[in-house]
Amino acid sequence: MAQDVGPILEMVTEKYLLRSEREWHGRSEAALILDDLISRLKAGDIPAIGALTERNFNGPIQTIIPWAGNLYTDTLIRRVRVELGKDFWGFWMLGGMSGGGMGFLFAPQAKASAKERLQAIMSATQHEMEHAVPFAMEPVVYDFAINEHGTQATLFKGESALMPVSYYQITVPALLRMESRLLSPGRLLELERFTAACHSVPEFQGMVQQIFERLIPQRPQKADPSQSLDALLEAHGFDRAEHEQIQAGLRSGRVGLAQNRLPISSLITDARPEDLFDATEGVSPKFHQIGKDALAEGKVAVVSFAGGAGSRWTKGAGVVKALNPFCRLGGKHRSFLEVQLAHSRRTGRLCGTPLPHVITTSYLTHDAIQEHLAAQRNYDYPGPLLLSPGRSIGLRFVPMERDLRFAWEELPQQLLDEQAQKVRESLHSTLIAWARQVGEGASYTDNVPMQCLHPVGHWYEVPNMLRNGTLLRLLDERPRLKYLLIHNIDTTGADVDPGLLGYHIAEGAALTAEVIARQVEDRGGGLARVDGRLRLIEGLALPSEEAESLLSWYNSATYWIDLDQLLAAFGLTRNDLTHKEKVHSAVRTLAVRMPTYITLKDVKKRWGKGQEDIFPVAQFEKLWGDMTSLPEFSCRFVAVPRKRGQQLKEPAQLDGWLRDGSADFVESLCDWGN
Repeated sequence: MAQDVGPILEMVTEKYLLRSEREWHGRSEAALILDDLISRLKAGDIPAIGALTERNFNGPIQTIIPWAGNLYTDTLIRRVRVELGKDFWGFWMLGGMSGGGMGFLFAPQAKASAKERLQAIMSATQHEMEHAVPFAMEPVVYDFAINEHGTQATLFKGESALMPVSYYQITVPALLRMESRLLSPGRLLELERFTAACHSVPEFQGMVQQIFERLIPQRPQKADPSQSLDALLEAHGFDRAEHEQIQAGLRSGRVGLAQNRLPISSLITDARPEDLFDATEGVSPKFHQIGKDALAEGKVAVVSFAGGAGSRWTKGAGVVKALNPFCRLGGKHRSFLEVQLAHSRRTGRLCGTPLPHVITTSYLTHDAIQEHLAAQRNYDYPGPLLLSPGRSIGLRFVPMERDLRFAWEELPQQLLDEQAQKVRESLHSTLIAWARQVGEGASYTDNVPMQCLHPVGHWYEVPNMLRNGTLLRLLDERPRLKYLLIHNIDTTGADVDPGLLGYHIAEGAALTAEVIARQVEDRGGGLARVDGRLRLIEGLALPSEEAESLLSWYNSATYWIDLDQLLAAFGLTRNDLTHKEKVHSAVRTLAVRMPTYITLKDVKKRWGKGQEDIFPVAQFEKLWGDMTSLPEFSCRFVAVPRKRGQQLKEPAQLDGWLRDGSADFVESLCDWGN
């Protein structure tokens, strides 16, 4: 598993130091299991040992570490037990989160066949879950042998003190690219020894040619034409006119890293108590009745944003966050997607009308989500379940020198030791020279296509429904549809609450945004008065970090939408949805009014034979919360309990989410349908 276990270790340490009662009882049980295990080991009772290690995994380990194991682990155990039956003696967890390995104990007569079948089961299960669980490598069944000599070492001296050939194949090209004055004396001596070995040591014959091949960029192999950059841009709705407009703004200085921020002269103050409706303790019964009536009449649909790969959630492992089985709920590991569908299933059952649910996707997530839902038979969801594929995509830019200097010289940076600082400054100078040479603000196309593309922000998720026909399909199926609840897939407590829906309807607003009381870990803007106007403000737009600390309310990214007022903001009506060109033009026109945020991302360019470089590139995004800045767009703001509005962005949040009752709250909103 490619998972960050740091938060898990912190959690275990914290509970140990605090002597948390439940976990302390778990440790006591583990100590008793250990005593029993030692006695069974002395007696040579291996079946009993297997039963005890599995009991320890299912009991004390998961009491102390609720995140030990995952859906992959559970599935392997279940499938092995079904296939091997009584010859499977028990499971043995060797690591904290499946990453350190797993042991399966089998009867001796079944060992050979069990090894073969276990490898097949692991590989097949990994293939099924490759888009949901962050795998670091192909699963392997290891064969171990006892080393009768223990740990040994051989001391090489003088000219014979060389590392293996493979070490130099990886290390030397990087050293040769650096200026010699930046190399330490040890590195210079290492290169000198390597050069001498190339002339005299047989194993090093031909190394100069291999190193030279790694230094020279390799011609990329011909790619599938359907996966070419132009083909992908066409398939995913690239808007060239918008791209050129943003490119012109980037080159002229109208947009950029510094321009993300509002002017320093902007007056940003906290929202007043009377600025928002307090629903943290519930709402009036009259609002509940209004909401229930709208649900029963089929006027409501849910839209879950699932276009992101969740790089913060899995530290860039490349899985689809919506499909990640993040927690055990209702006796099974559940994904973010299954939780949201369980919310809507429950709401539909209570109101007597199945609730339409739309999942918005992107080029990063669509195929995986579509295949997953097909494999799970849509989780037997009773209402209309639609996928809204992305119809907006961005092409990255070569960064502007001013943006690189702003990021490296004006934003806070960790100060390194003298030698490392010199290396970093030299690298920055080289990358600035690269941007000048290639052309500042030029379209970034000198890489594999997927490294040239980028998501364009969740503002486009709702316009995509207009562009790809999803909203039209929804209206054909539910002509009385009038209200949408839109939210991020990781806001696990968000559901169609009749009271909040009723408040939104009673107010007659175009948009009602849910906010939660800000805590220390909440970063990224919130509810504020900007030059006197109440609106949501993004963290990227705040002129200083101090301004964020003034805001009491954090944006939960959950919104209630009046569909007809939304269409009016785009200059459209329901009848216009069949006219594609009119829809595209309307989306482009409103997009121009939305702030454009520029960010820098590091992308890898692989040359082949282990050689790769990392370049900074610029990309843009537009965010849905900025709709509240439109003067003609009527907005309301409602404070909701944190259990409803908290977003799960990093695994480090899971323990607190479990302990503060949020997990139980989420489970109470779910109808699993099984």
